[in-house]
Amino acid sequence: MSMNNKQRWMGGVVLLGGGVLLAALLLKGNEEIEQDKTQAQIEHPSAQTESKPKLAQPAQDSEMVSLQPMAVDIETEKRLLEEQRHAREKAVAEQEALAADFLKMQQEAEAAAARKAAEEYAAINARRNAAQESSDNIPPELIEDDKVKAQRLAEEKRKLEEKRKAEAEKKAAEDKRKIEADNKLTEEKRKAEAEKKAAEEKRKAEAEKKAAEEKRKAEAEKKAAEDKLKAEAEKKAAEEKRKAEEAAKKKADAEKARELLENGDKNWMVQVALAANQANADAVVSKLRAKGYKVTTSPTSKGIRIMVGPSKDRETADAARKKIAADESLNMKSAWVIDWVPLDQR
Repeated sequence: MSMNNKQRWMGGVVLLGGGVLLAALLLKGNEEIEQDKTQAQIEHPSAQTESKPKLAQPAQDSEMVSLQPMAVDIETEKRLLEEQRHAREKAVAEQEALAADFLKMQQEAEAAAARKAAEEYAAINARRNAAQESSDNIPPELIEDDKVKAQRLAEEKRKLEEKRKAEAEKKAAEDKRKIEADNKLTEEKRKAEAEKKAAEEKRKAEAEKKAAEEKRKAEAEKKAAEDKLKAEAEKKAAEEKRKAEEAAKKKADAEKARELLENGDKNWMVQVALAANQANADAVVSKLRAKGYKVTTSPTSKGIRIMVGPSKDRETADAARKKIAADESLNMKSAWVIDWVPLDQR
């Protein structure tokens, strides 16, 4: 292999290595920035709605950012995260500057290799010209015959073909590796996007489920409140109806008693008590009516007279008196039978 080909080969290797290093540095810087943004989103989901997927990051002790202690509030956490992001961006900028310096050095090396190759080409051409001039003075017997020359040219052609074939194979292998790397990067990007989409759909489904649950809970609470109001209204209406019925019944009983007293011929009564006021009279009347007795009240100058009856005759009234006196729960042992005549018949 000639010196020129060696220079070309070395220049290609240097260029390839520099490109790989530059790509690695840029990729790492982008990954650190994306990781910082992703971390900020995880810790503060309300401050950022979307973030790029977090790629795998190589462990490098010299470039890792130390974890900060737990902040006392959200603003402090935001400030610490912003400082971490600036530090990572600064590190990426420094890496890009180093990569640019390396690329510049690589270009200078390639330029130097090209100059050296040109110089070697010039020297080879000079030697060939000198050899051609000197061959004119060589005796005919020393000049290479056509057969040997053809063999030499064929050998040089074969070597040149092998070299071209090797370079073609090397280029094909490099293209294949590049295609595989591109395919791998594309697959990783597709996978990251799929994971991001799945995470977004999951978050959306959880949000919809939460909203539906809150709506169901609100509707249930609203229905419970409405049912409670309805039950209270029904209870109030039933209580008012009961009171109205009691009032109507009380009025009907009073009308019936008044009718019997004023128009009936049954005037034998059992007087059980003489109440000092209407409240006491009502209490005694309630106890007697609870036992099933027909009770009549009549105001007097000394109080309110409370009577059971009327009965058809004295014997029936006396039997009622004995029954009332024997009932210890009524405590009305002093009851007696009277021949009561309504006021309008006296």
